[in-house]
Amino acid sequence: MPRDWRDSDFTLPAGLDSPAAIQAFLDGIAYSADPFYRCPRRVVADAKAHCFDGALFAAAALRPLGVPPVVVEMLSERDDSHMLAIFKRDGRWGAIAKSNFVGLRFREAVYTSLRELVMSYFEGFYNVDREKTLRGYTVPLSLATFDRVRWMSRDEPMEAIAKRLDEVRRVRVITPRMAARLSPVDPRSYEAGLLGVVAEGLYKPER
Repeated sequence: MPRDWRDSDFTLPAGLDSPAAIQAFLDGIAYSADPFYRCPRRVVADAKAHCFDGALFAAAALRPLGVPPVVVEMLSERDDSHMLAIFKRDGRWGAIAKSNFVGLRFREAVYTSLRELVMSYFEGFYNVDREKTLRGYTVPLSLATFDRVRWMSRDEPMEAIAKRLDEVRRVRVITPRMAARLSPVDPRSYEAGLLGVVAEGLYKPER
């Protein structure tokens, strides 16, 4: 890891000494329904984030633990996409995420491949019409390539990061035929996944 990655304008909160601690911090701040991005510094200042902001914050917070800052975007149909900060322990993948849905957050580092990690979110990735909406994911994006524009402390690079995610290679996880056969989410799982939801932040599919 480069020795000069630290940003003098960004200081992490104390106690973020493990992936689980970083997830607990994200779980403890408000979910943002705002239509704009926050850099990691502003996430701390505002105590607020949505999934994009939260993944970037987690990626920044993993750096002092010796983990490269890498994110993956999970892609959907008739729904918002979802962002993960990914990490590896003993050759296994795990993830940290901020989400409006209970089931789209932390994953322990027990998954043998990135696809296996992504697919662990499949059943919990649904919209308000109870449709299972996960369709693919991007290849990992290293945020270290944006260090020169100080992405950890400035909001301006956020749009460039979002644009780059639109450009990287995508991996489909199910075929259209499979998607057409998917069953609706059962009512109890649906209600459990929306525990504590911020209604303003929910995607509203077109009827």
